[in-house]
Amino acid sequence: MFLQTIDTNRLFRASIPSIPMGCYVHFVVLRETHSFPLFQTDQELNFARVSAGRNGDEEIISRIVMFKRKQTTPERLTGRELLRRYNFLSENKDDAGKYCEYNSANFCKHCPDCIYYGFAIGDQGSERSKVLVDSAFSLSNYDESHESMTFNAPYEHGTMSRSSETKHSFGEQDHVLPQVFFPSVITVRDPTETEFIYVLNNILRTKRYGAQTTRTGALENHIAAIIFADGEIFSNLKLTQTLYDMLEKDDDGRAKKGPYQTVELVRNIERVSPALLQDDHVTTHLSLIGDNLDSLIAEINALVTSEATLVEVLQQAYAECQDYYSRSGAGAEKRANKNRQGKQDEK
Repeated sequence: MFLQTIDTNRLFRASIPSIPMGCYVHFVVLRETHSFPLFQTDQELNFARVSAGRNGDEEIISRIVMFKRKQTTPERLTGRELLRRYNFLSENKDDAGKYCEYNSANFCKHCPDCIYYGFAIGDQGSERSKVLVDSAFSLSNYDESHESMTFNAPYEHGTMSRSSETKHSFGEQDHVLPQVFFPSVITVRDPTETEFIYVLNNILRTKRYGAQTTRTGALENHIAAIIFADGEIFSNLKLTQTLYDMLEKDDDGRAKKGPYQTVELVRNIERVSPALLQDDHVTTHLSLIGDNLDSLIAEINALVTSEATLVEVLQQAYAECQDYYSRSGAGAEKRANKNRQGKQDEK
């Protein structure tokens, strides 16, 4: 056991189960942009027209959408980077058993990234993700959440002209503004203790999202609550609309425009979570907010910032994923039949 501030025996599975067992942990995250990220498809920001709030206000607004893969991919890559750093994965194709290539037909199928987050390789098998993520919506409307910016590609001396000829590499692109918030619920189904730490560490460590992350995309994940329950809870959109209803209103009864304050939004999530959970008809085993949440985050921070204990967590995660792979992973039945056949041949 690694964690002392919560009852790990009651809240976590001893091993990764082969079938769902009705044990869920939910990370309620407030994602805050710190630069000008690009959450786009085909050169345009993704957005959706939805109700502004849930209190009977029929106003329809456009919200920027952060699709699920825009969230999970950077977090997965953070975890994979650590696995390679401590030699649990390899970039060398000749390194048998450790070579794993992301988003290809060369997933290894048995590392923590493959088992926790899932994969699909056609007829070679698949693993359903145990980390459930959905699209997140901006708290503020589209008009106050983005800005169209021009860009160019100057020559090395810093201008667009050379030999009396002007380069025409000008363009325009929509960027999300700083301090735009995306409330998001990340769910881990039937977590083990090390899976819980591994996924949460990825969320806390990941700092860049969207396209062009070498130039922009800084984003901070604020953990507003951690909820252990026996089922899934409220959606990202429902949480966003509820928070919108709690914003300060102008004389016309409309939410005042941002930027909004992180501390106040986190407090609002703490206030509305109990009522939203009641609507979800689930049994809540533990809901961590405020000081209790801070204590757990501090304990996890102490674990993952010490190289020795971080390696222990990764070793345990790797071992339990190997165990799951041998029992229930992709191709487990074929491997079992092959082993049985081998034993019969020996006889």
